[in-house]
Amino acid sequence: MASLIDRIRSIISTKSQNTSEQYNRAIYNWIGNTIVWNSENDETYINDGYRKNATIYSIVNLITKAASTIPYHIYEKVNDNSYKRYKAMASGIADPNVMYKANMLKKHALVELEHTELHKLLERPNPAQSYATWITEMIAFGKLTGNRYIYGIGPETGDNINKYTELYIMPSQIMEINSGGIMKPVESYTIQYNGTYKIPAEQMCHIKDFNPFYDGTGSHLYGQSPLKAGLRSMTTNNEATESGVKFLQNQTARGILMSEEGDLNEVQAQQLKDKFRKDHQGSKKAGDIIITPKKLSWVNFGLNASDMSLIEQYNASIKDLCNIYNVPVTLLNNTESSTYNNVKEAKKALYQNCVIPELIKIQDELNRWLAPMYGDNICIEYDFSVIPELQEETDKIVEQMSKAWWLTPNEKRAAMSYDHDDANPILDEYYIPANLIPASGADIEMPDIVETQPEINEMPPDNFATQSEAESRANQMGGDGSHSHNGFYMPFNTHQQYLDAINSDDESKKKTL
Repeated sequence: MASLIDRIRSIISTKSQNTSEQYNRAIYNWIGNTIVWNSENDETYINDGYRKNATIYSIVNLITKAASTIPYHIYEKVNDNSYKRYKAMASGIADPNVMYKANMLKKHALVELEHTELHKLLERPNPAQSYATWITEMIAFGKLTGNRYIYGIGPETGDNINKYTELYIMPSQIMEINSGGIMKPVESYTIQYNGTYKIPAEQMCHIKDFNPFYDGTGSHLYGQSPLKAGLRSMTTNNEATESGVKFLQNQTARGILMSEEGDLNEVQAQQLKDKFRKDHQGSKKAGDIIITPKKLSWVNFGLNASDMSLIEQYNASIKDLCNIYNVPVTLLNNTESSTYNNVKEAKKALYQNCVIPELIKIQDELNRWLAPMYGDNICIEYDFSVIPELQEETDKIVEQMSKAWWLTPNEKRAAMSYDHDDANPILDEYYIPANLIPASGADIEMPDIVETQPEINEMPPDNFATQSEAESRANQMGGDGSHSHNGFYMPFNTHQQYLDAINSDDESKKKTL
């Protein structure tokens, strides 16, 4: 067993984000002992996005609500090879069949634990939050800024010195990375909020989205926000909404009928302007016209909503934002495509393309940074089998499992997310159909039928392809009915009745067809 010092070194090594010096010299050309500036404008994404834009607010909430309902479990790894196969299969769940196979591999690779210290920590990450609000906050910051920061706090002395007792999600828009130079690109994190507060890099789990912008200053250490790629779509959506509001608030008469007999003096122009404001401005007078008692001509100066193409621009921007987040636009109450089947498939796509990849990213980082504190082979896994949209109808599942004779009943229970039945050991045995024999069946020693039942050996077996032939044979032998045996039809209602008949002394029952 490893010593306490070796265990501490292992944990520190696992949690460390420091890369090799050779790599650092190739990538960080201009980095120094200073702040690494973030090229992203996270304040814009939060203020003009989540706080101002109804579409982005709806998309982010749709993702977080779906993700927060998926339960997690804590396991001990007992088979590394099966665990790798399970991870490869579970990371790309595309249909229920894959999910069932992944569940079977999980049973061989992992042993579920209960009531551990890690359970207690995740159930209540900090005194102010439950798990649901904690994971919601983490995912929301990630979808808005491309960065998720988890701050771990634990005792500085005592037996639990290397275990966290509280986990906090830090506001990503005010977080900064402090560099220690080429030798240590990520030395600490700074939060700029009512002053400056530094946090050691080892106490921070930074989960970032991919950022391809390498400029030598370390700016790629921050994740790229999805809204950076969707900034134009977000701006279009905001402007279309704002223009629509202004149109409704300030819509006026469509035009004016005016006199062509001379110019208006200043007093007349002001009077006409006051009369216009009083009688014709506002939503109640929308589309009205002004008439004067002079020789008239028409001047058009108004545009309606269709002329401004507000609706088309607004709808196009919504689709772009949904594509950026991998969220089906059908789930945003798009009435054009919101049939029952479309909504059902859209919910399935939401989990497969958005929610599951997000949770797997978080899960893997927690297994790197947090889980090793509580045991060498401890891991956190989300249970995607509970998602209703990824499950087939129960009758199809039962039919598939009933034909899989190469699985034990307990393995079938595991594939269908039932517990292992320890009370009945017989459920761990294989049940092979009686009409199947191995390909090397010639080497199997068959029982000597001649010694035990010479009468049966002398006569051909009464096996028939149709039920009517078997019933006719039963009538010939003095009985009735038929039964299925080894894939054929045989006389009499039961096989025992047939055996009694052919062993009878009555020679008429031994006649062959």
